Amino acid sequence: MKIAFSPCPNDTFIFHALVHGKVDGAPKMEVTYADIDKTNHWAAENRGPEVMKISYAALPWVLDNYQLIPCGGALGRGCGPLVLINGEKSFDDLKGKRIAVPSDRSTAYLLFRLWLRQQVPDHGSEIIVMSFDDIMPAVQSGEVDAGLVIHEARFTYQNYGLSKLVDLGDWWEQDTGTPIPLGAIIARKDVDAKQLEEWIKASLSYAYENPSESNDYIMEYAQEMSADVARQHIDLYVNEFSMDLGDTGRKAVESLLVRAAAEGLLPKVEVEELWSVK
Repeated sequence: MKIAFSPCPNDTFIFHALVHGKVDGAPKMEVTYADIDKTNHWAAENRGPEVMKISYAALPWVLDNYQLIPCGGALGRGCGPLVLINGEKSFDDLKGKRIAVPSDRSTAYLLFRLWLRQQVPDHGSEIIVMSFDDIMPAVQSGEVDAGLVIHEARFTYQNYGLSKLVDLGDWWEQDTGTPIPLGAIIARKDVDAKQLEEWIKASLSYAYENPSESNDYIMEYAQEMSADVARQHIDLYVNEFSMDLGDTGRKAVESLLVRAAAEGLLPKVEVEELWSVK
């Protein structure tokens, strides 16, 4: 079975056992490590692997060919994207500025657009898509005026002398009361989703029961991240929603997609279609 997910510690932690043949009955996994910007577009163009990690914000473009798997993803509290600037500035200072974002179909960018509409409706900013690894250096150098960052940047942005303008996770949780749906696992519609769900849950259970066994694998793909930052990353993004979205997780996903569609930022999704796993 072909699968694509990011090299980030939360994904390698969750999928370590599945990738390394430690889940009984699971097929051999052929892995592609890809940034979520790539998988979002692969899924929308129906040319990716059978199983992929994408942004929840990209779901409306993929549901004709893929189904949502209610585990293995990233959803939680206190883990939202940050808007960073160089120096102390106000929200209004974003008007007419160059802002770097990691993907034009990411949940992070969707949250940012929702926040801008509420807080800086006449911003007139220029949005520039770049690899998330390049965003903080670009803000630091002045290439862009602000940057939307995700992942381990929450723990390292001070190293670049940058300041946090807004934590979009805090804003979303205060505004909606729900956790943030960031990354989703999807599978082609001809995949046995119930079986895949069992394999992913077994892989995550194995990771919890054998926490040190995946260390070498995680650090191999951690892209110069320190072991401490990698552990913080896992602790933040792997939680009860990674094992099962549950009612709270489902409500969060629905809140994001329904609100964004009402704002004209996403195509409308039939909520019932999201949960029709076969």
